Amino acid sequence: MVSLVRIALTRPYTFVVLALLLLIIGPLAALRTPTDIFPDIRIPVIGVVWSYTGLPPDQMAGRITTPFQRALTTTVNDIEHIVANSYNGVGIIKIFFQPNVDIRTANAQVTAIAQTMIKQLPPGATPPLILNYSASTVPIIQLALAGEGLTEQNLFDIATNQLRTPLVTVPGAAIPWPFGGKQRQIQIDLDPAALQARGLSAQDVASALAAQNLITPVGTQKIGQFEYNIQLNNSPLKIDELGNLPIKVADGATVYIRDVAQVRDGNPPQTNIVHVDGGRSVLMMVLKAGSVSTLDIIDGIKKKIAEVRDTLPDNLKIGLLGDQSIFVRSAIAGVAFEGVIAALLTSVMILLFLGSWRSTLIIAISIPLSVLGAIIMLALVGETLNIMTLGGLALAVGILVDDATVTIENINWHLEQGKEVEPAILDGARQIVTPAFVSLLCICIVFVPMFFLTGVSRFLFVPMALSVMFAMIWSFILSRTLVPTMAKYLLKRHEHHDGPPPPSRNPLVWFQRGFEARFERFRTGYRGILALAR
Repeated sequence: MVSLVRIALTRPYTFVVLALLLLIIGPLAALRTPTDIFPDIRIPVIGVVWSYTGLPPDQMAGRITTPFQRALTTTVNDIEHIVANSYNGVGIIKIFFQPNVDIRTANAQVTAIAQTMIKQLPPGATPPLILNYSASTVPIIQLALAGEGLTEQNLFDIATNQLRTPLVTVPGAAIPWPFGGKQRQIQIDLDPAALQARGLSAQDVASALAAQNLITPVGTQKIGQFEYNIQLNNSPLKIDELGNLPIKVADGATVYIRDVAQVRDGNPPQTNIVHVDGGRSVLMMVLKAGSVSTLDIIDGIKKKIAEVRDTLPDNLKIGLLGDQSIFVRSAIAGVAFEGVIAALLTSVMILLFLGSWRSTLIIAISIPLSVLGAIIMLALVGETLNIMTLGGLALAVGILVDDATVTIENINWHLEQGKEVEPAILDGARQIVTPAFVSLLCICIVFVPMFFLTGVSRFLFVPMALSVMFAMIWSFILSRTLVPTMAKYLLKRHEHHDGPPPPSRNPLVWFQRGFEARFERFRTGYRGILALAR
């Protein structure tokens, strides 16, 4: 370590360039590192959604979800626990895996057993919908769609077909199906009395509709120098034309669908209703998926809305609800502000007690450079800027000054003995290298147990431990390199005085000498008390 100090004194510009690199790369890393409220909690989850229309919840649980869970426990590896809920016609199974699982292998195993189980489920069962997400997939903003003159069906169509499609292109954004509104559906309302009078049943209407509402690809036909697309008129192009489909011929009269039913542009029964400001609306929820910053996702959503606004109806109002970027920015700014205040107060205390602006400048420069070096290391290991990492850096600010302060103070002591600057730097650094290194190890060892945590606590506290350890390591490196380099150019040789030092007009020197005199009297008295106790 002493040889490193000697290199710093003989090659000072090398470490000046190192400091400049930290000053340039550090802010770039801070700007490009994802910013979030909490670290990425990488607990992988796979969701399996089974659907079987009309099956009651108890039958869904007994015939579909329970057999599927039994099959999962014997064929899928690294399952932590399973949560299943059964509803009317829908069964939702959430499979939580161990943090170190290979999610691609888990996904393949879940898909394979789901395909195998279909043969053992009630007839007509279809393959499930399989979704991948993690514990960090949480809502970060909601879009409320409303507008005077727009029906719930219009709002649902706009949300699904015009707005959701461009929004899902924002990196890191996951947008599920909208809540509220009415999903458009062409419905045929049967008249039981008319059916009975004509000797028909609902099955007859369904059979006629299935037989005559066909989409059959035909191809093209070349006539002369032109090639025409050929379409068959066996599929109605308008809603009213569905009523003109014949069902059967009885006593020379043709019975049409319009005779026994009403065809309308309707919707299935609503299962959820959304109210915003007292009016019915459609709610679109934006989820955070992946490691993209929450701030970047929300900014991307807002920019995309502004881009497609001209293609939407003028009377459509899009309200932003639950914007998490406001809370994230406030929390991050609060932690960063507290860190800056801690650094300033530390610098003031050093200025008062050392009584030298040159020494204070050296220490004050090493603090932000250590923090920037820690941010670079956090970005390299894949961590984000969040409350835990910034809190760790704020916690480390008070400790960062130790290495530089002890180094500068010891160099000053050797300078007061009449030594030249470079010998004072080498002697001062040699005397404290072992205690400083042991102090570094002791501080880092305190945070080692956090790496043995499991579950959510590991994802929360390991980033904080890394931020403190990286900051301390950079502080030690700078105290061996940059601090001696700056001391060589900023500190000056002191005139050695055997008696009391000459008077000074510097108020900082007054405060420092007065403090040392009072502290010396206190130490003498305390030593006398210890002597009496002995």
